[in-house]
Amino acid sequence: MTNPHILAEVLLPTQELRKDLPFYTKTLGMRLENIFPADDPSVASFSGHGLRLRIEKGADVPPGHIRILTDDPDNFAEGARQLTAPNGTQITVVPLTPQVENTQTQHEFAVRRLRDEAPWVIGRAGMHYRDLIPSRLGGSIIASHIRIPDGGPVPDMVHYHTVGFQLIYCYKGWVDVLYEDQGEAIRLNAGDCVTQPPGIRHRVVEASPNIEVIEIGVPAEHITTIDHEFTLPNGTGDPSREWEGQIFVHHIKDDATWSPFRIPGFTARDTGIAAGTKGVAGIQIARPDIGETPLTMHDADIHFTFVVEGQMTLSAEGQQDRDLRPGDAFVLPPNMAAQYRDCSSDLELLEVALRGDFATTVTS
Repeated sequence: MTNPHILAEVLLPTQELRKDLPFYTKTLGMRLENIFPADDPSVASFSGHGLRLRIEKGADVPPGHIRILTDDPDNFAEGARQLTAPNGTQITVVPLTPQVENTQTQHEFAVRRLRDEAPWVIGRAGMHYRDLIPSRLGGSIIASHIRIPDGGPVPDMVHYHTVGFQLIYCYKGWVDVLYEDQGEAIRLNAGDCVTQPPGIRHRVVEASPNIEVIEIGVPAEHITTIDHEFTLPNGTGDPSREWEGQIFVHHIKDDATWSPFRIPGFTARDTGIAAGTKGVAGIQIARPDIGETPLTMHDADIHFTFVVEGQMTLSAEGQQDRDLRPGDAFVLPPNMAAQYRDCSSDLELLEVALRGDFATTVTS
């Protein structure tokens, strides 16, 4: 037995159908499917742009609002972005392909401590989210502490993000993720990280119990699109493939080399993300080495740090000293003098900077 063909229609009202016919067929380019009664039409159905409408004279429903998505808005409805149909329906013409919004950073000094019990919320695919930058610097960045309490398969779908930059840092446990053109599932262990270039298809497959990751997204509000037609894994593509100028970067902690950090008294492992994003972002993992750390300033537009392990005191110009522990995070605005003091020997910091080719000044 086969399933019957099923259609759905959106019902809209009208006072005079004859006035709506040319608007929906000529202006909006929809196709008239049926109309009745013949002598004095009062009901008509239209289809087009993935939508089916039934316009009915005297229908006791609101006139509605239709969004038409197109990548060629200048050649649709003579370039109009807002229209009103004779029956009162509002029409908005918007881009079919989501665009990254350029957001002006609102700089501030901010500290977010895990022990202050910032709320966890339930997000996509049942994951728990904790916001590490409540202000999101005016919408320019979102930094999320994400956890999945129960291990095992993750009910995720193939999707991609419309972003300027995105980072996944495995904080605790492990997680398996499939990425477009990267072969079989990649396992991220604690200390590993990947970039998710704009538009790369991916899917979380499985995770260990109590997995925790740090996710960075620029800008803060970005669109996640489910790709129902794409299947992962899709084989191994060109490793040098770029998505909007960025390549996929997979940094493995155990393969890393350590070298002097931008702040004297620290050493760091560079993740290769500055090179992989052509300077869009720079990610380093830093830990104390020898000697005292001086006051320093940076000129990055966004500078975010997450305390992975250990303890330290953050001293910043014009601010009270803050004692920091694992799970805490802070943002330093450009040109604010700051010092990392009383660092424990096991301190480890995840530093995220945009851009990645910023400069540091050591002050006296």
